[in-house]
Formats: sequence, structure tokens, C-alpha cells
Amino acid sequence: MNVKFWGCRGSLPASYKAESVHQAIQFVLNKAVELGVNHQTNLEEFIKELPFGIRSTYGTNTPCVEIVGGSEYIICDAGSGMRDLGKSLVSNRSDKHMVINLIMSHLHWDHMQGFPFFIPAYIQGTTIRIWGCHPNIEESFIKQQESPFFPVRLSDMGANISFYRMVPGQQYNLGGIEIGIQEQPHPGLSYGYSFISGGKKIVYSTDVEHEEVTNDGLNPFIDFYQNADVLIIDGQFNLADHLYTKQNWGHSSNLIAIEMATISAVKTLCLFHADHLLDDIQLDKFLADSKRYHEIYAPGSKMNIVLAYDGMLLEA
Repeated sequence: MNVKFWGCRGSLPASYKAESVHQAIQFVLNKAVELGVNHQTNLEEFIKELPFGIRSTYGTNTPCVEIVGGSEYIICDAGSGMRDLGKSLVSNRSDKHMVINLIMSHLHWDHMQGFPFFIPAYIQGTTIRIWGCHPNIEESFIKQQESPFFPVRLSDMGANISFYRMVPGQQYNLGGIEIGIQEQPHPGLSYGYSFISGGKKIVYSTDVEHEEVTNDGLNPFIDFYQNADVLIIDGQFNLADHLYTKQNWGHSSNLIAIEMATISAVKTLCLFHADHLLDDIQLDKFLADSKRYHEIYAPGSKMNIVLAYDGMLLEA
């Protein structure tokens, strides 16, 4: 299995302003002057040496993650990244009779707002099955596209759209991938999902607030995350923000996410749901600080730590 990220920001799409472009260009030009870049310079190598937040971007879209490897499409959440996913599906696939499974962690708007702009939902012959544990999931999707919020009603979209209620504790199989569910502490509740196929395990655990780490046999998340090849976990805040200004907002700190993943013997930890207030340079520092804490917390640990960005592809 692979994981493709189409949207990674939390709460609100992030802005990308002219000031950010100006700062990036200024940084690159200063570095070029410092290194004496000229017509003989290998520009690709020069670019690779630049900080990620300068040569690229973490993106601006809210959560949308594709689990790749089954016989059907599996998508986690319908944030604004779903628009880009839809464009890709239409442009890269000739078969218009797609079967798409959309699995919702919860119904906050940053996880739903991309669906009205999902092009395959307007194409006849497409089958879209929307799965989730909340009892009002169908009602929420219908209301989002009612007047005065949106001009096209859900019932007027061309695809065959249906809704399915999932139950925590039960196992599901979609396109040959086994799916498990874990209820998570978050305002209104959210649900994490595990995906297992071919001996590989991916866990999608966004919008979860871990306040402390325990390994006393009573923490269900230790088992849920255990031995995951990829753990995609909410790590929106730094520790100070989580403890002093944003406690009970429903999101975890990067440090607690690292501790949970380390105890659970995760192979690759992917910090997710990045704060929309942080720019690319600040997120570079956030990732560097996270890696440094991991070195201190678990010396010798081989766990890989990454920060999700729009367009990233991870192999399980």
C-alpha cells in the first residue's frame, strides 16, 4: 500500500501570500550569490540543497488522503484537497465507472468542504460510497449543498452517491483492504482508521487529542497504532500551545504524537493536520524540532519522522 496526500492542513486552508514568495526568492538569490552560482552550476543539485520550505511548499489544502493499493479507491476525508484529487482522477483515468470509497473521520467543515468541488461526483457512472461512524453523516453532506450555502444540491450531482454507517469494533473490507476503527477524543468525536493489506499497516488518526502517554494496558491507542508501517497522526500544535492556550481544542502536540508512536513501535510517523497559521519556513522548524525531540526521547530509535505535505507519496 501507498499513501498519497492531497490536503494536510488543519481547521482552515492556509494562505500563500505574495510576501511568502518574495521571501523565498530573496533567500534563493542570497544563497546563489553566497555559493557563486553561474552558468556551470548544476541547478538541480543547487535546488536540492535548499530547505524544503524554500524549494517547495507544505501546501494549503485541508485534509484529504488517498490509500492506494486496493481494487477500489479509498479516500480519507473530503477537505479542500479533494478538488485536486478529483482533477487528477479525471485527467489520468479513462474509465468513468470509478468506485470511490470516502471514509470520514468526522464532520467538521475542514474535512467536508472539498466534496462539492470533487469532479467525479458530477460524472454519471461514478459510484461514491461515503462511510462514517456519525449517525448524521448523510444529513451533513446534504445540508452543506443546500441553499444558501451552495448552488448545486447533493441530489443533483451525476454520480451514484450512497451512505453507509460504520460501527467501531467491527472490521470492514473495502477493495481487499481490511479496515479497523478507533473512537478518538475530539469535540463531537472523531474516528481513526487502520488499513491492513499484504502484511502492511497504515493508520489514519487525525483530529485526536492525546493529553498524556500511558502504556499500562489501558490505552487502546497503543494497540491501534502498534507496529504500523505508517502512522498519520494529528500533531497540529507544539507543546506550549497545547498546554497553555489550545487545550481541549481536539488536537495533539507533536511531542505527544512522537511518544505515542515510539511506544507503539511505528516505523514511519507522519505528522498531519498542520496549523494553517504556520508558513513553510515555520513548518520546517516544526519538523526539525520534532526530530530533535525524538532523538532526546528515544536515543537510537530508527523511527522515521516526516511532516505531510500536499502531493507527498509514502510507501508502507
